[in-house]
Amino acid sequence: MKFLIKVLQGSLIGLGAVLPGISGGVLCVIFGIYKTIMELLADPFRNFETHVPKLIPVIIGGAIGFLGIANILSVLLERYPAPSVCLFIGLITGMLPSLFREAGEQGKDRNSYVSMYVAMAVTFILLVCLKVFSVEITPNFGWYVFCGFCLALSVIAPGMSFSTLLMPLGLYEPFVAGIGHLDFSILIPGGIGGLATVILLSRAINSLFEHHYSVAFHAIIGIVIAATIMIIPFTSFVKSVGSFVVNIICLAVGVIAALALDRFNQRFEV
Repeated sequence: MKFLIKVLQGSLIGLGAVLPGISGGVLCVIFGIYKTIMELLADPFRNFETHVPKLIPVIIGGAIGFLGIANILSVLLERYPAPSVCLFIGLITGMLPSLFREAGEQGKDRNSYVSMYVAMAVTFILLVCLKVFSVEITPNFGWYVFCGFCLALSVIAPGMSFSTLLMPLGLYEPFVAGIGHLDFSILIPGGIGGLATVILLSRAINSLFEHHYSVAFHAIIGIVIAATIMIIPFTSFVKSVGSFVVNIICLAVGVIAALALDRFNQRFEV
């Protein structure tokens, strides 16, 4: 039974890693396995024998949740792009209260808000420049390596949802479709990016959160807010009354679902 519970937790973490608005890292914190994962990633050779057996059911569940939800998201984004994006925006918006609560767990000061506003401004400016100068990103090997980097970052940095960076760049849909269809031309560069991120950044990010938790977490919130604003499908809202109503309903469903998940999570002591 304990093994099955761990598999279920892993499935939810895998779902959270790919589903917009939900962070796999936050779910790792909620289920009390974040520290174990970071200790393993920071020093895999020393902690392999003690940590890997504990994480095997979580890894199995993570693969099930990750691959299963990727197929569903691929279909939704292809057939119903605007309503799907609105649903994701609702999920992200509904998760913001829990992100702010997590960010302030160890206290917050002026530097925390400065980091949030600076991260928000920098992200917003970069994404606006891409649109203004009509920079079109064509998915290729290098960009899929970047996708893997973002995906790994969403697990080792609690609160970071990799979709918030990939959606404004137009990389989220092809990357998720490639995962769902087990396309190795996408999986291989994504795996390289993810593995490189874990090897190069896991120890640094672990140290950053240990010594500057509030500043780092508020910076992530700033990135999430700016990236979310940039993916709002404004033209779809004014297209027709029907599309406006559908989009509003999807937004509301996303917000309600995220708030319900947050309320459920608060019942568990980390």
